[in-house]
Amino acid sequence: MTAQAIAEAASASRRDEAIDLARGFFSDLGELTPVGYADLPAEYQTLLAHSGHMTVTLEAWHESLVDVRVVAETTQDDRYARHSLLSRQSDGRIVQSGVMRIVFAGLASEVRERVAAGGCPLGRILIRSNVLREVELLALWRITPGGQLAEELAVPPGDVIYGRSARILVEGRPAVELLEIVKP
Repeated sequence: MTAQAIAEAASASRRDEAIDLARGFFSDLGELTPVGYADLPAEYQTLLAHSGHMTVTLEAWHESLVDVRVVAETTQDDRYARHSLLSRQSDGRIVQSGVMRIVFAGLASEVRERVAAGGCPLGRILIRSNVLREVELLALWRITPGGQLAEELAVPPGDVIYGRSARILVEGRPAVELLEIVKP
């Protein structure tokens, strides 16, 4: 298998993972196309191409704390998933649509309760709880949003926006899967 064929297979696998993560919350997420760092516009390079928490990055970029609004959520055994929107506290403008799936095993009960309560962004909860964590960037996406996503982020259908897939390791173990789509 050639290097390009391996890269294409990895991209297809990551796209399938992202779509699977969003499936429970979006009937039509839109078209996801894998891109490299150099393919991102400059503002998206800053917002997406890093191994940090999106909460921290968005708050620095927008010079405003962000609030979370849970759109939908599911719980099954020790797994919790949600689709949420982050908005600037300064003016209420939505700056991110995201989906996360977290495995609660290994997290303290107060952390689990705060995450499930939905009143605070995940990154802020993990940081304030001093949870040993590492954010791994998995893929960058060019997205032509479907109707629901376009409406949430107030972008015209057919416009191009960008996002990322990431994973958070807690104490060295994969604990959180993320699909984060931003609007600068």
